[in-house]
Amino acid sequence: MFEKYQLFENYMKSCMSDSAHDTEHIYRVLNLCLEIAKYENDVDFDILIISAFLHDIGREIQFKNPSLCHAKVGSEMAYNFLIENNYSKELAEKVKHCIFTHRFRSENPPETIEAKILFDADKLDACGLIGIARTLMYKGKVNEPLYVKINGKISNGEQQNEISFFQEYKRKLEKLYDKFYTKRGKEIALNRQKNAVFFYENLYSELTQF
Repeated sequence: MFEKYQLFENYMKSCMSDSAHDTEHIYRVLNLCLEIAKYENDVDFDILIISAFLHDIGREIQFKNPSLCHAKVGSEMAYNFLIENNYSKELAEKVKHCIFTHRFRSENPPETIEAKILFDADKLDACGLIGIARTLMYKGKVNEPLYVKINGKISNGEQQNEISFFQEYKRKLEKLYDKFYTKRGKEIALNRQKNAVFFYENLYSELTQF
């Protein structure tokens, strides 16, 4: 099915080096996009699939320079790549919008159905145990701790400025589940939510047991 998109898959592979945002993340997001799209109308699958393949190509640039936004950088990279490969400006602009608006921490909400599907699919890969595993992998890569102590006690991440896994759980992972645009995306997210809550609560309980 994806032979016609080999160009984009190869370009994506040349850009990926982050273990938490690797090629398998891309394939999971792509499969989730296709699952959600089955429940929506008037989806342009070229735009959706190309956007899914390319949505994180700006990650490495952001990792090297945290002041940059991978969604903005990646959207511009994707646009230029499409134009250079003789795709229409109209298609390139639509893909650019999908990638630019896919980020959770953004003031630029998705407007098209393809952008909304990509947003939801990418967020689903941050939900449940998959999201927790990816977060822990990333925290390890950038040498951030599992938790911090405040006044000698392990913080659960609430009202905490210091970076840690628990802080990321409270700041982002816990709040993902009401941020979906599609009905199918929200259904999948809610099915995964209980596993994430179970993991977080039991991990904190073990750490603070004695």
